[in-house]
Amino acid sequence: MGRSEAQSVSSSSSPPTTNTPPSPAGRARLQADGALALMSAFWGTTFLVVKGALGDGDPYSFVALRFCLGALALTAVARRQMLVPHTLRRGLVLGVFLFLGFVLQTVGLVSTTPSRSAFITGLYVVFVPVLGLALFRRVPRVSSWVGVVLAAVGLRYLTGAELGVGGLSSGDWLTLGCAVAYAVHILLTERYAPKTGVVALVAVQLWVVAVLSALCLPFTQVRVEWTPAFLGAVLYCGLLASAMGICVQTWAQARTTAVRVALICSTEPVFTGVFSVALGYEKLGVREWVGGGLIVLGVLVAELGGHLFERLRAGRSAVPDSVG
Repeated sequence: MGRSEAQSVSSSSSPPTTNTPPSPAGRARLQADGALALMSAFWGTTFLVVKGALGDGDPYSFVALRFCLGALALTAVARRQMLVPHTLRRGLVLGVFLFLGFVLQTVGLVSTTPSRSAFITGLYVVFVPVLGLALFRRVPRVSSWVGVVLAAVGLRYLTGAELGVGGLSSGDWLTLGCAVAYAVHILLTERYAPKTGVVALVAVQLWVVAVLSALCLPFTQVRVEWTPAFLGAVLYCGLLASAMGICVQTWAQARTTAVRVALICSTEPVFTGVFSVALGYEKLGVREWVGGGLIVLGVLVAELGGHLFERLRAGRSAVPDSVG
């Protein structure tokens, strides 16, 4: 037997390795998912901060100030990168949908309950894969669909919303528009998010939201009391939740899928409930814990199911062809 034949027999008889390290793209997705999970936990704290701030100011003034501050901070970093034509175009489109999400949710709250608003807004987790399939022919994996269903059911239990009694109010329909706007924003961010130049793209978005919010002020009752709590909320939400948070989301979406982003971000109300309980603002019952558990389970099913699929596919590709 020649040396080459011996090497061939040795290599074909050795068992295939299944513990293959994750690909660079797989590692990038894991890093992006981890960053989004951390930001979702952080965004969960903003509900408590904003709730206190709105006692000292109207929603449109708060949103305008918050996004203007975030835009100023990112402009100081991005500078001339914001003037690149494709960055301006993409930032304008993304900013419009981000603004629509905020304004439709705010106006919708006038004629719907907070629990219904929270649940309907959270339906963007369902709209992302549906619109992605309809608009961009993006077909999610089965594990992602299962995770989406679990997360949607979990949102229903967590918020305690009842939508079947009396149909949908005008506020419910507006909030449904908010969920669609957020879904489109996530999908477009996946397509537009660059590997570099993230700060410039987000800065343009924040300016769009700030300007459009300011244009709404003549049509609402402006009320701002410059209390330490209000100023602190503007700083906290403007610099951290808006500027840093949306930069992290945009950076992550250049490395992961829109469906994974929607699923991970759906854990935000879970973190809100945990922080609220920890600070003594409320107590969660069995229904809320079940809902939060289903949302987390949905994320885990989508994540672990995707990894299991990749490992099975890698294992099949490692199996050598049989020799007759």
